[in-house]
Amino acid sequence: MKEKSTVHQPRTEDKVRVSQLAAYGAGGIIPIALFNVAGILVGLMGNISLGLSAFWLGAIMIVPRLWDALSDPIIGHLSDNTRSRWGRRRPYLLLGGLLVAIMFVVMWWIPKGDMVRTWFPSDSGYQWFQLSYILVTLLLFFTAVNIFEIPHGALGMEMTSDSHERTRLFSAKSFVGNLFAMSTPWLFALANMEVFKGPGGNEADGMRYVSIMIAAIIIPLSFWWTLKLREPGFAKAATHEKTPFWQDMKRTATNKNFVMLTLTIFTLAMGFNFVQLLGSYIPIFYVFGGDKVAGARLLGINGTVWAITGLLAVFPLNWISPKLGKRKTLTIAILLMVMAQLSKIICYNPLHPYLIIIPTMLLSAGMLFFFTLGSSMVGDICDEEELKTGYRVEGSFYSIFWWFIKMGTALASFVAGALIVLTMFDQTQVTKVDSIQGDIREMRAEVKYWQENKGFNTANTDWIASIKTQGNKALQESKDYLKYLDKESLKNQDEDHKYLPEYPALRKEMLLNAKTTTNSTVTGLEQIFSTADRAGAGITNSGIDSLMKSAMTLALQTKFEKAKMHSFELMSHLEAKSAKNTNSKEHYQVIINNITGINKSISGMNTSMTPDLLDTELASIEGRIVPLTKQTPYTLLMMRVVEIGLPILLSLFSIFFLLRYTLTEKRSHEIKELIMQRNSERKIQPE
Repeated sequence: MKEKSTVHQPRTEDKVRVSQLAAYGAGGIIPIALFNVAGILVGLMGNISLGLSAFWLGAIMIVPRLWDALSDPIIGHLSDNTRSRWGRRRPYLLLGGLLVAIMFVVMWWIPKGDMVRTWFPSDSGYQWFQLSYILVTLLLFFTAVNIFEIPHGALGMEMTSDSHERTRLFSAKSFVGNLFAMSTPWLFALANMEVFKGPGGNEADGMRYVSIMIAAIIIPLSFWWTLKLREPGFAKAATHEKTPFWQDMKRTATNKNFVMLTLTIFTLAMGFNFVQLLGSYIPIFYVFGGDKVAGARLLGINGTVWAITGLLAVFPLNWISPKLGKRKTLTIAILLMVMAQLSKIICYNPLHPYLIIIPTMLLSAGMLFFFTLGSSMVGDICDEEELKTGYRVEGSFYSIFWWFIKMGTALASFVAGALIVLTMFDQTQVTKVDSIQGDIREMRAEVKYWQENKGFNTANTDWIASIKTQGNKALQESKDYLKYLDKESLKNQDEDHKYLPEYPALRKEMLLNAKTTTNSTVTGLEQIFSTADRAGAGITNSGIDSLMKSAMTLALQTKFEKAKMHSFELMSHLEAKSAKNTNSKEHYQVIINNITGINKSISGMNTSMTPDLLDTELASIEGRIVPLTKQTPYTLLMMRVVEIGLPILLSLFSIFFLLRYTLTEKRSHEIKELIMQRNSERKIQPE
């Protein structure tokens, strides 16, 4: 059936006011920006920051989607059948918005660190604890998102009876969501800033504090859109009897056009979510060879380009869709996305990293078209259902529709997690390098403190207090490290030592040496405090200088021991991987040579060196650490093959389902006229 090509003009009463458009569009922050942050960064940081298995992180991401199979329809049904003084939808907008803000913060405070590790008899127990925390908080976060998003989406379908005005509403939602998404990709970069993560932390630490800033934005917005939005369709809905849950579900399952549209979106969402997961690894580990800071910067720029393109794509969408019809425009969207994938064959280029912007622009425009039209077309299906049954159950249709999209996202995350394992991506290597990098940065921060306190321009008592304050921090760190070493000495190592049988004995010797040195550090610091107390205010400048040098030497000693231990662990891991993966021996040998040189540099340093010389040596070591994260050529090739090819394959299935969708523009306008005629006969005037 040929779709209508003339541009349809909405009636005055069907037009949505700008103030309502803005308030409704603001709600896009939660399902577009924050939903994607959780879906992408939790898996990425869990793998490369915490060292958790990509496979199990992928499995965890699918559990909330399975929970959504129960919660989404229930939330949609409850929203359809709510009869409050504030309407059917608005109470959920406030409750959901506040819960999202709270859970977004809680989600990032994953317990970590040496002291937490000592709670568990093995590293695997520690990792299962972290995985369990992530799972529980993700369930709570995504449930909060659903409490907001399903009533919000349903509200967009009933705010106007005009098909293309609905597209404007959902375009506004996409517009504002993508506007905030401009900053979302920079969250990874922000979390990598020292002001958030601290000198020795990583992006997982930084994200804890970045999340608080996000919550401070969401909470006032939740009150604004709840108070501002109105429900013009509530007067008619309030006269309807409440319907049984299973009756609403049956309506969605027996509507052929709804089934075809949902399958179209489902298959495409499942395929292209590989772009979001694996697409975060490729810039870091392929384009920039493991440099997370440079990769984060590119991801941030790329995400900003994505968001800007999404903003601009709203305008051609609202021009093309009325002219060509929604189904043809949806087909154009799929073709744009396929072109984006094909262009990555050339645009993933370490020599020209910013070529990645080209597929980003194509993909962003295609996805904006696709998902905006999909939501709008569900509203057209609800019109069709109202004509057939006399009832509007937007909440039920919208909840099932978005559950399938989210299920596609979760399946993609699960499969991608499994494929990351199959590509032999080594997250253990990355996290062990992170540990060394953190040690070096903490030492440089310590050295900087002593560099800044070389002069004697204040009272002696002030200098003694300063030395004692810094020394107390070092003393507590040393005591905590002793507890950690004691716990580690008792643990049975989880690693398979078939390829490195000498590892347990070597590790035991390293732990013993570290304990001996750290015990000496504790004793030395306590003696410095005793000397400072006895000297009091009468101490000379030369005495303060001697105390300061001794305190600096001891304050750095435990950090050096940590760096030596982490360096040993990385060396052992790489040697075992080299023995196991004979096809990648050359790759691992290069990295082993690098870490051997770093080990020698660390061992050759003396904490009694001058602060300036220490900082120079540490800066040299820090500059040689990033290449240690480089992955094998096989891993990088397979990541690109999967990330490019699988979405293209699933796009073909998506087009097949779309061709079987029969609700054309002409039929949608006919349905609207028939509903208006029936309402007129029943003397029900549109709100």
